[in-house]
Amino acid sequence: MSSVSSAPSAPGTAARPVVELRDIRKSYGDLLVNDGVDLSLEEGEVHAVLGENGAGKTTLMRILYGLTRPDSGEIRVAGEPVTIATPKDAIAHGIGMVTQHFALVKPMTVTENVVLSEIGLGRVNLATARRKVLEAADRIGVAVDPDARVGSLSIGEQQRVEILKALYNDCRVLILDEPTAVLVPQDVDALFATVHRLTEQGMAVLFISHKLHEVSANSTRVSVLRRGRIVETMPTGNADPRALAELMVGRPTLGVRRADAPVAADPELALAEPTGTTSEPPPAKDVVLQLEEVSLGGSGTRLTLDGVSLSVRSGEIVGVAGVSGNGQRELVDVLCGMAAPIAGRVTVGGTDITGRGPRDVMNAGLGRIPEDRHGSVVGELSVEHNLVIEDLDSYRRGPFLDRRRVRAHAEALIERFSIKAKPTDPIGSLSGGNMQKVLLARVLSRDPRAVVVAQPSRGLDVGATEFVHRELLDRRAAGAAVLLVSEDLEELLALADRLVVMFEGRIVGEVPIAEATPARLGLLMAGEAA
Repeated sequence: MSSVSSAPSAPGTAARPVVELRDIRKSYGDLLVNDGVDLSLEEGEVHAVLGENGAGKTTLMRILYGLTRPDSGEIRVAGEPVTIATPKDAIAHGIGMVTQHFALVKPMTVTENVVLSEIGLGRVNLATARRKVLEAADRIGVAVDPDARVGSLSIGEQQRVEILKALYNDCRVLILDEPTAVLVPQDVDALFATVHRLTEQGMAVLFISHKLHEVSANSTRVSVLRRGRIVETMPTGNADPRALAELMVGRPTLGVRRADAPVAADPELALAEPTGTTSEPPPAKDVVLQLEEVSLGGSGTRLTLDGVSLSVRSGEIVGVAGVSGNGQRELVDVLCGMAAPIAGRVTVGGTDITGRGPRDVMNAGLGRIPEDRHGSVVGELSVEHNLVIEDLDSYRRGPFLDRRRVRAHAEALIERFSIKAKPTDPIGSLSGGNMQKVLLARVLSRDPRAVVVAQPSRGLDVGATEFVHRELLDRRAAGAAVLLVSEDLEELLALADRLVVMFEGRIVGEVPIAEATPARLGLLMAGEAA
């Protein structure tokens, strides 16, 4: 395995651009996604790219890796113009990419997966390939079993296999697209240790993330994209997280957080320091939402939920942490009336809703905001009709809908929840943030006793995330019991009063917020501590 041919530039000398994007433009119909983007990447640096959803980050990375063709502009590698029409072209020019959705064949070994990424056709010498895999693993400083089946590896180990694939092809530029989204904290630490080891050898890394503390701690420079343009590029050491957030959205941000969240003990968890918008938790009261030994069947003999017991009291937010695929989605399905458990009992305010459908669950006083916002609305229907679709009987006049009441209801909620839409707009035309506000409005306007919300800020920009968080804190302050399921530890630590952790369909630990640290939660999420 050959190493990077050139070392990082010496201190005090001008760094040489490894890759340059010049005046990159890309449109989809009338939508301008990249608007004359200029970006350079230098040897030995981690260059972070920040921006709201829809700012053009992913499109730009797809252009660099050959997954999307630009309408105009130029890509230069080592100062020379190149054409990158396919990932094969990118790999040939020393550019590799790792996304949060891994492209691995799980029944195959590590070596076999790495070999699949090699350019060209012909016979493969597995013994030579195995040796090269071990050399690449040594280069990033991790122990890898080249003969292990990928399906038996943890998520963090699978990500390292993706990095090995890039190194196997003599990658000199590595693109990491939201690389920590699926990792537990210990794997995040291991990832950045790998990144820093590679940049010390001269590799250049492009790093896309929405987590400002990760950018601050692990990048050399940061570029902020807004509406398809680079609005600022600066050394990361000069960048204040709040200023970066404001550059992303083009306005001041509020930094919503519970007043008692453990920020002072671990300041790296903060996106931005709060400017006064906090919510003191009221004393928790009676249990409103309760699960007792709930189990749900899965494939074969495996249970997707295995004896889950959990309670949420009036006036508290209980967070559910865990790596994706450990039963969180199934837990939400059971609570929302979308799946019937094979054992156990679920109650809301003493009313048994076990195995009941969505309407009965709603009538018992439980508000449901699942993670799939697009699947929770009817895209072709208007905003006003989606706002009443779960409660049509309340808006009938005889056999017909009372259109005047439906319109008045929609106008009131659009104003209250700051939804950027008209009542008659098709909901499918709304941004993710505004669609999430419609769901919040539909659920919270009924003043539910308990709220189950899953991944509420996934895919949302900074401003929409702030709004969602404030609404959840306000529901808690009003006495509702809130169950918050999220894969974002920052979100859980900012909002929850206590946390439970799921692993392989079970609750493996409960942690008061005052005792919650990323390290402790990470061990629980990996199933390594109880």
